[in-house]
Amino acid sequence: MTLHNLASQTALKLPEVTITQPFGDGCDVFKVMDKVFMLSFHLKGQAAINLKVIPDDGAMLRDIYPYIRAGWHMNKQHWITVYEDENLDESLVQDLIRNSYELVVSKLNKVQRQRITLLKSAI
Repeated sequence: MTLHNLASQTALKLPEVTITQPFGDGCDVFKVMDKVFMLSFHLKGQAAINLKVIPDDGAMLRDIYPYIRAGWHMNKQHWITVYEDENLDESLVQDLIRNSYELVVSKLNKVQRQRITLLKSAI
C-alpha cells in the first residue's frame, strides 16, 4: 500500500476527521475539530506526510528510521516528515498517525474532547 493511501485510510477511521486543501491540489490537510494533525503531499516527486510528535520522540524516530526526518516546512521540534520508502513499517506509520491525532485532541477544549471520547466508544 502506498504511503498516502495508508495515511488517509488510517486517518479517516478516526472521529471528526476532515480533509481540506487550503494550499491547493497536491496537499491534503487532515484536521480534527479544525486543528491540523497531518499533511499529505509530494516533495520532489516523493510521497510524504507531516505528523505532530512529542519533541523527544521525534528526535528518537529521526535517529532510528532513515525515512523519517524533521518536519518539512513545519516546526522541526514538534513535527516529523515520513517519506515513502521500500522499508516503510506500515504499523509504525499507523501508530504515528494515531499519536499525532491524539496529541492534537489533547489540546482541544473539554467539550470537544468529550465528544471525541463518545464517538470512539461508539466504534
